[in-house]
Amino acid sequence: MSKTIQFIPEQDRILLKYRPSDLRDPRLIGNKLETEGRVTLRKTFSFERADLVEKVESEDYFECQYTFIFGVADGPYFRVKHQILGLKHDLLLDKGMKFSDKTFIATRDISIFHRIDALVDEPIVVGGDGDGAIPPEAFDELLVNFPTTTEMNHYARARVTGVLKDYLGTMSDAQTKLDSYLNQKKTIPNRSKIDFIRDYEPKKFEYVRDEISAMLREVEAKPDAFKEKDWQRQIVEFLLLIFPKYVAVLENVHIKDFYPIRGDSTNRYIDLLLVDANGSVDAIEVKRPRPHQLLSRKPGSRGNYTPGGELSEAVMQVEKYIFHLSKWGRAGEREIQRPYRAKLPLGFEIKITNPKAMLILGRDKDFDDRQLFDFEIIRRKYANVIDIMTYDDLLRRLDNIIAMLPQNYSKLSATLKKIPGLDAKEE
Repeated sequence: MSKTIQFIPEQDRILLKYRPSDLRDPRLIGNKLETEGRVTLRKTFSFERADLVEKVESEDYFECQYTFIFGVADGPYFRVKHQILGLKHDLLLDKGMKFSDKTFIATRDISIFHRIDALVDEPIVVGGDGDGAIPPEAFDELLVNFPTTTEMNHYARARVTGVLKDYLGTMSDAQTKLDSYLNQKKTIPNRSKIDFIRDYEPKKFEYVRDEISAMLREVEAKPDAFKEKDWQRQIVEFLLLIFPKYVAVLENVHIKDFYPIRGDSTNRYIDLLLVDANGSVDAIEVKRPRPHQLLSRKPGSRGNYTPGGELSEAVMQVEKYIFHLSKWGRAGEREIQRPYRAKLPLGFEIKITNPKAMLILGRDKDFDDRQLFDFEIIRRKYANVIDIMTYDDLLRRLDNIIAMLPQNYSKLSATLKKIPGLDAKEE
């Protein structure tokens, strides 16, 4: 027997041919069009009298058929009037698609495009190169994953069982049957969402690396190219990308000095304070790179390089920040949070919990082996409290991150594929 619904693409339009499939009066469609001027087929397609281009009516429903204009050519698409499918906008379908009733109607005469339209506000476009178009393979995936009659029956029974099982002791375990059915469904690979991240992440770190490199070249050529505050602010913004544990930067933070040389407590200010995702704060000191910031110009009498004056001063400064923060306690947490409350998430609380410090200054790219060795000893001396980094450390860190990202995401994708259902769609 011929199909109930058949689509006939032509050069300038696409037709829908309908043959009644029940034993009622086969001329019912024609009568409705004559009397009401409109008819709906399979609870999905609504046509007006003007859409009818051909009809063959007979007492025998096998010979009865109606042909309607379903859509008209519009460039590479067929445009379907929104009234036909009950949508908010006209529907655009790629001319290269294969059309059948299953393209539009799911189990129990559910209109597929009507369901999609209820979830979006913009026109629906399937195929082609237009912005926001649904790729044909993604649409095919959607059709495959619409619930079957069996699945819908299982869902309905599970819902009834969930409500009544506490009252009727003889009810079957419909939820178990539903779970068993879903576990038996075949899976088809889904395009991994990791692909997007894998493409985006390296570009982010490459941008940060290139920007820091450009700033360093500029300050080498012209030492006063940046004001100290501007340099600090720009570098710290990059640090939030390099060190994702930190989610915010607080500037010019007021703290109390309870140990002044004379008199009562004194107000002091921390230029920059880092806040991690849990609300804990760490101090950070950022210095524009200048020559001889890190080590003495020459080794001492025993051949050892000692910390440069600016490095020693910066270390002392952040150690004082940590000292004053730790002494301030709970009152300090409230005082720090108060002026920044509007900039922090609702319910987010600042915590002073064993704060540490980060110190960024200087270049080590021209150090010889002895200088590198002595500088590493200096760094390790303070490592339990202060993380001392050079700008070359930052660049090396970024290079290593960029180099390792493809390998890390390949491992992650492989791991996800081994987890049933996590990176797959069900059929």
